[in-house]
Amino acid sequence: MQTTNPFDDDKLQEECALFGIRKTEDAAAHTALGLHALQHRGQEATGIASYNGVDFRLHKQAGHVADVFADQQVIARLNGFAAIGHNRYATSGDPMMRNTQPIFADFSFGGFAVAHNGNITNAYALRQDLVRSGSIFQSTMDTETIIHLMATSRGSMIDRMVTALRLIKGAYSLVALSEDALIGVRDPMGFRPLILGRLGTAHILTSETVALDILGAEMIRTVEPGELIVISDQGIESYFPFTSTPKRFCIFEYIYFSRPDSLIDGISVYDVRKKIGAQLAKESAVNADIVVPIPDSGVPGAIGFAAEINLPFEYGIIRNHYVGRTFIEPTDEIRHLGVKLKHNANRNTIENKRVILVDDSIVRGTTSRKIVEMVRAAGAREVHLRITSPPTTHSCFYGVNTPERDKLIAANHTLSEMQSLIGTDSLAFISLDGLYKAMGQAGRDPKQPHYCDACFTGDYPVELTDHINGKSPPQLSLLQGENL
Repeated sequence: MQTTNPFDDDKLQEECALFGIRKTEDAAAHTALGLHALQHRGQEATGIASYNGVDFRLHKQAGHVADVFADQQVIARLNGFAAIGHNRYATSGDPMMRNTQPIFADFSFGGFAVAHNGNITNAYALRQDLVRSGSIFQSTMDTETIIHLMATSRGSMIDRMVTALRLIKGAYSLVALSEDALIGVRDPMGFRPLILGRLGTAHILTSETVALDILGAEMIRTVEPGELIVISDQGIESYFPFTSTPKRFCIFEYIYFSRPDSLIDGISVYDVRKKIGAQLAKESAVNADIVVPIPDSGVPGAIGFAAEINLPFEYGIIRNHYVGRTFIEPTDEIRHLGVKLKHNANRNTIENKRVILVDDSIVRGTTSRKIVEMVRAAGAREVHLRITSPPTTHSCFYGVNTPERDKLIAANHTLSEMQSLIGTDSLAFISLDGLYKAMGQAGRDPKQPHYCDACFTGDYPVELTDHINGKSPPQLSLLQGENL
């Protein structure tokens, strides 16, 4: 299966999107709309599981939400008053359809569907124990481990979930649907976001507030780290079944992953990104004529940067938002041209100018180099690159698809070497302390960081059991979509 954009391999790839709603007509249609607002979090495949009081329905397929759920007959077959949905970007397991969520299982207490955002760092070790005990896995994704751990435990649905989740390590938010309830959980450190909202008499669980906005729903609150929330006819019940631990929310949610019009803990992501850009300007201003964002993720940071040093903000690069699936085979030659499918220099704006380019991150460096070449070819006299995150020197094992460390340019080159490889007149990243300051902290406390910043520091707050043991799940060769 081909990914949505085979040329965009130089970013930390999105995590996954979650949405769940209970006690409304056309729950699946509401879920599809919510997932559409969360498309940026996962663009490989999407799925919805619904419950109508009698049985569960499931549809999942490769592609974008607008394509997969465009057929009204698909939504009609997903009839019910409750539903959960998921947008996928592969972070564990292979990209085949058996690894698309939600996943469904029949338990003694009834049907149960679950969708998961994040990565379980001891999934393989748990999987091996379960297989030796007789479990038969149907996928390679770590989410299925939760199902098997629940199947081998006893008690009520909630008892089984708690037993299972106490055994796993890693970063996760999940939504689940039983016959009686909609359930949401965040891991004890709160790596991944989860929001509680309301639409009339219906309650919603979702990854970001933009999914509430599209429905005209209101935000109630953030689901707390380590909280298990159960929404049923009896109302909302909240449990904290895990040992309390310092919180380590993923800092890249503010830098890149979340949509800029989302709120995180009541704070505007857009405003934070402008503040990060302003802090970056304080640290690394340079004589220039204009500030140009690398769209779209560089836009808020560039606005803040330009305002701080009183330079014009200009769209010197225009993004094509309609790349979609490639219409030609991405050979090496075509890959070299691929960046132009997504970005084009606005010559009239940048010709004969000293340009400051602002972007959110550099991963491999390949796209940055091509964009700098493109800007120079359009007549820029100087090109200075400023990055609103510190250098990405370590891979993420908590639900973000990153290259191995030997592929990360900042892990293998000095700043001057990176500048030379990318071809800029100067290159600067925001400092780690500066990033924390822009987000309202005094700086980074090395003894107790407020966020997970392992991609910059190598400070992994949860043990990487599978990685340390050099284990990874076996891969399947399953190509067919599936429906229940």
